[in-house]
Amino acid sequence: MGHVRDLLRSKLSVDLEHDFEPTYRVPNEKRGVVKALKSAAARAKEIYLATDPDREGEAIAWHLLEAAEIPPERTRRVVFHEITRHAIADAFAHSRDIDMQLVDAQQARRILDRLVGYQISPLLWDRVKSRLSAGRVQSVALRLIVEREREILAFVPVEYWSIDAELAQQTTRTQQPRPGFRARLVRIRGAEADLKARADADQVVADLRDAAYDVAGVKRGERRRRPYAPFTTSTLQQDAAQRLGMTAARAMRVAQDLYEGIDLERSDGNEEGPIGLITYMRTDSVNVAQEAVAEARALITETYGPEYLPAKPNVYRSRAKNAQEAHEAIRPTSSQRTPSMLRDKLKRDQYRLYELIWQRFVASQMAAAVYDTVTVEVEAGQPGALDRPYLFRASGSAIKFPGFLAVYSGGAAGPTNGGANGILNDDGRPAGAAGGNGRDGSAVDERDAMDESAGLTGQEILPELRQGEPLDLLRLIPEQHFTQPSPRYSEASLVKTLEENGIGRPSTYAAIISTILDRGYVERADKRLAPTDLGCTVNDLLVKHFDSLFNVGFTAGMEEHLDSIASGTEEMAPVLRDFYDFFSPQLREAERTMARVVVAPEKTGEVCPECGGDLVIKLGRYGKFVGCASYPTCRFTKPLIIKIGVACPKDGGDLAERRSRRGRTFYGCANYPECDFTSWKRPIPQPCPRCGGLLVVANKVWAECIACHERTRVEFEGA
Repeated sequence: MGHVRDLLRSKLSVDLEHDFEPTYRVPNEKRGVVKALKSAAARAKEIYLATDPDREGEAIAWHLLEAAEIPPERTRRVVFHEITRHAIADAFAHSRDIDMQLVDAQQARRILDRLVGYQISPLLWDRVKSRLSAGRVQSVALRLIVEREREILAFVPVEYWSIDAELAQQTTRTQQPRPGFRARLVRIRGAEADLKARADADQVVADLRDAAYDVAGVKRGERRRRPYAPFTTSTLQQDAAQRLGMTAARAMRVAQDLYEGIDLERSDGNEEGPIGLITYMRTDSVNVAQEAVAEARALITETYGPEYLPAKPNVYRSRAKNAQEAHEAIRPTSSQRTPSMLRDKLKRDQYRLYELIWQRFVASQMAAAVYDTVTVEVEAGQPGALDRPYLFRASGSAIKFPGFLAVYSGGAAGPTNGGANGILNDDGRPAGAAGGNGRDGSAVDERDAMDESAGLTGQEILPELRQGEPLDLLRLIPEQHFTQPSPRYSEASLVKTLEENGIGRPSTYAAIISTILDRGYVERADKRLAPTDLGCTVNDLLVKHFDSLFNVGFTAGMEEHLDSIASGTEEMAPVLRDFYDFFSPQLREAERTMARVVVAPEKTGEVCPECGGDLVIKLGRYGKFVGCASYPTCRFTKPLIIKIGVACPKDGGDLAERRSRRGRTFYGCANYPECDFTSWKRPIPQPCPRCGGLLVVANKVWAECIACHERTRVEFEGA
């Protein structure tokens, strides 16, 4: 049901002269609910308040008590993190009073957001355009996206070259040719190989063509890769985006269904009733109840064998700032309830998300994966010369024991060879890796020791080599590269950045992203978040006049104050007073100096068929559309067609990006309804190399032909 009472929508509803006392009212749409509960409470001996187990849930319970005028002496608060028989019984056995410290922390957040939103937004209406808004946290997220976009635009690529040598063991007349392997040039005369231009690479290649190659050293070892921690809200949203293609909002809606309960049928054919399948999904803790750990360990031993079970349970510590460690991680309410048991009982998205949560949790209690690793160094120089100025390196790894990878793989997990991509350091990360395995150079998953993906590529294992063994050169492979900027934020990487910087809380991540999308400040472009012209304009105004307010450090600091209110070390009124003393001078100065900014609508280049005026792109409640610039005199509108530069395979017309009634993106012919071609997968301009048919995106690296179903490896932008 959500909140039954809130601040008035029509005015500030915060008394600036009397300790920021809020004025609440029951919205019209909730009056029937409150009336019914008030009537029921009047007939009840005891009233139990069982709202969500976080600050917002605590505040909802208090608002309900106040709105329905229920006597506090007849009420008890119960808190549970899963909707199962045992958890509910335990919650009622340990009922308590409402925690007003948690309530005040939530009230303080709501009042802070109201002070900012209701006093800066009118400035934007007056100086830019109507229907704009500024938010205490959403504006910081917008700033991150805009600043990343400008970093990309300002980025100057730097050329550099790499040289690989394809080498093979030498053969005799009676031996079959042995397969080659690739090694990367890493050092020249003891210094790092730094080839900045083609001329540098050509000179080295010319020197290496007639060189002799010998194995300088072979280092074999063993590396361990520890499992991932169980999911928090942030990491669930990140993994759901990366693996399932779910937005943060969609992932949380599906998780809510799994938490609240699904009707299941027992083996005897009787209804088991609604069962909560996962624990509470708004959490930043990686703690797990001992009973759940014991159940998972028993399942692992029974299903995978005792060798997959570590001697002691794996324990994780959250890396999130100010994590609420009293909560639990997101996990199945029973690991014995395997995904295969629920396949026919859940909707597609419910099943996919449950499977992901189950796999991640069970894997978190399994043994580490173990890899055999090998690093080979090859020296090259003129034949017969003692000096070998060139050093090549190849590395490989193969799984010796899969461990947790038998259930959940954080990345590819096959044998590998070539470059530094396959070798693992002691912490499980690729050798020499500065970042993680996210497409934007940052890890997308939270792990115990930041041991990201193994970086395995599935290539062949290196051959058995001996120190001093001569090698044959098969070919030299010089390759030009350019440095790349950090890509635009995806929803997953933005959530990760917000969490790392202590901005927002688990219950707010999805709402932050939804708000900046709904306001038209940001749009999705190839599953990335790109700022619109309007978003850039609003951001620039806010940063110019409220730089010290809308920045990462200040916003994270306010979260710490809210945490202090929740813990009882600070009180609500002084925190609000200190904030307003900081904020109000900036507000007055902005009211005096903020200039009027005109955001010209983007013209389509078309003429209105009704009045002859210009057609422009507008933003409405349901996204962008085309309308007449002479509105309200002329009210002509039509859908916005975003052409993607690919011809329709049926009639040769332009394919365009469209949205279904539920907001899902699909691709169809611009000549609809004359042509009815549609595709849920994005078409690409490159034709199928086999039949010339239309290729559509299958995943990050593969495209598939809609005619012959041939798969083609393609490098997509941003992948």
